Amino acid sequence: MSDSAKQSLAILRSTSNFQWYVIPILIIVIYVCAVEIEKRNWNVLLAGLAFWGMDWFNEIWNALVFHFSGYAPVWGAPSNTAYLILIGLNIEICFMFLIAGIACAKMLPRNKNKKILGIPNRYFLIVFNSILFVIVEIILNAIGVLSWEYSWWQGNFPWLLLLIGYMPFLTMCYLVHDMKKLKNKLITLGIIFSVDILGLIIFGGILGWI
Repeated sequence: MSDSAKQSLAILRSTSNFQWYVIPILIIVIYVCAVEIEKRNWNVLLAGLAFWGMDWFNEIWNALVFHFSGYAPVWGAPSNTAYLILIGLNIEICFMFLIAGIACAKMLPRNKNKKILGIPNRYFLIVFNSILFVIVEIILNAIGVLSWEYSWWQGNFPWLLLLIGYMPFLTMCYLVHDMKKLKNKLITLGIIFSVDILGLIIFGGILGWI
């Protein structure tokens, strides 16, 4: 088992490291969502939730990689945290992704046909924002708060980080945003979160793998 995985396991779902800053961050998350609810901006809110739900899916299979390899997750969060939910997901990252999804949805031009640098704006923003997220991850890895133990998941070979780590998040976020019917948005979210909840219940609550 890698040293970073051992560090993460030592604090996994331990409340001993709780910090009060979690509460104001939670209030910020609630405020961000409340603003969109007040405006009845369901496109943005539901798109942000789709982004967040996709991250939970990634975190579940990442934890399963650690269980079956016995070596390390694809990414880990071994640094100090107020609460480590899964081996690669702490409470700070969890809150961040919910706000990030809403922020990415708010970047979308109302005109779907508008082009940015000659590229359809949805495609451009999927790639652009994915690159920004990967750059942040490379910095976090460089300062030692985000661990990467596999040669194929590194900053000098960022393609998988883009293709698996972020492009699916943003693609689903923008697909949900652009769906014409609220019903279709809710069905899509229902599928995403049903998979997440089942994964957490089966692999976490019942089997204890994650």
